[in-house]
Amino acid sequence: MPHADIAGVEATRTRLRWWTELPLILLVYACYSAGRLLARGDVNGAVDHGLAILDIEKALYLNAEHPLNRLFTREPWLGVPADFWYASLHYLVTPVLLVWLFRSRTVHYRAARTWLMTSTFIGLIGFTLLPTCPPRLLDASHGFVDTMAHYSSYGWWGGEASAPKGLGGLTNQYAAMPSLHVGWALWCGVILWRYSGTRLAKVAAIAYPLITTIVVMGTANHYFLDAVAGAAVMGVGLLLAPYVTRTMDRARAQFGTRNATPVPVGSGDAASPIVSGGCQTSAGERIPRQRESRFGSGAEPSASPQDAGDGAPAKAR
Repeated sequence: MPHADIAGVEATRTRLRWWTELPLILLVYACYSAGRLLARGDVNGAVDHGLAILDIEKALYLNAEHPLNRLFTREPWLGVPADFWYASLHYLVTPVLLVWLFRSRTVHYRAARTWLMTSTFIGLIGFTLLPTCPPRLLDASHGFVDTMAHYSSYGWWGGEASAPKGLGGLTNQYAAMPSLHVGWALWCGVILWRYSGTRLAKVAAIAYPLITTIVVMGTANHYFLDAVAGAAVMGVGLLLAPYVTRTMDRARAQFGTRNATPVPVGSGDAASPIVSGGCQTSAGERIPRQRESRFGSGAEPSASPQDAGDGAPAKAR
C-alpha cells in the first residue's frame, strides 16, 4: 500500500471529535486534582519522606535546591517570574499543545494524549503511596524559603500554595513526589520537538522542560529527585501507552459488538433484509401485491415487455 494511502487510513482511524475528547481531558484533570487533594497522607510521614530525599541527595552529593532557592529569594527579578511560571504554565501550555495536536497533527494526537494520561495516573499513584513534604514546607532550619509566600503580594496565589488566594486548602501541598510539573513539561518538549517544524519551536522544546526543572527547585516546590521521578514517570507512561491503547480498542470493540443491532435472518433467506421497491421489510414478509419469483434461487427473470424500452430491470410491484 502506498505511503499516502497508509497515512490516509491511519488518519481516518484516529479521527476523533472534540465533544468526546473535551470531557475525557476534563475527567483526567479532575482525577488529577482530586487525587492530589485526597492523597494527603500523614503530615509527619510526608515530612519524613522529604527529609529522606534530602539525605539521599546529600549522599549522592546533589544539592541544586539550596543555591537556586537562595538566588530566587535574593533576586525578585528572577523569583517573581519563576513563581508565575510555576503557578501558570503547567496549566496553560499542556492544554494548548493538546488542542494544537488535535487540530493540526490528528494522526499523532491519540497516542500523545494516551501517553500523557497514563503518566498522570502513574503520578497519582506516587502521590498516594509516597506523600512528600516539599522543601518550602520544611522547618526553616533546613535553609529553604517559600518564594511563593515570599512574593505572594505580586501574584494571585496565596501564601499556602500555588492555588489562588484563599483556596490553598483545596490542594494537596504534600504531592511533591513525583513532580508532574517536570513530567508534563517534558511531554510538551517531546511533542514540540517531534511534531513542530520551526527552529524556534525546537528551541522551546529544550528550554521549557529545562527551565521548569530549575523553577520547581528554585521556588522550593520540589527536590531534584522529584524532578528525576517526574521524568521517569513519563518514561514508564510512554512504554505503557501502546498497551493502554490496545486495551481501550478491545474494550470499545467488545462494547460495540455487544450493542450492535442484530439483522433478522429467516430460514432459507439471505443474511440481508428483503428490499422491494425501495421498501425494507422483515425476513419472510411480503408487501401487498408483491409477486413471488417463479425462478429458482440464483436465476434471473427475463425482461418483461415493459422493460424492453429502457433496458432497466423490472421492479416488484
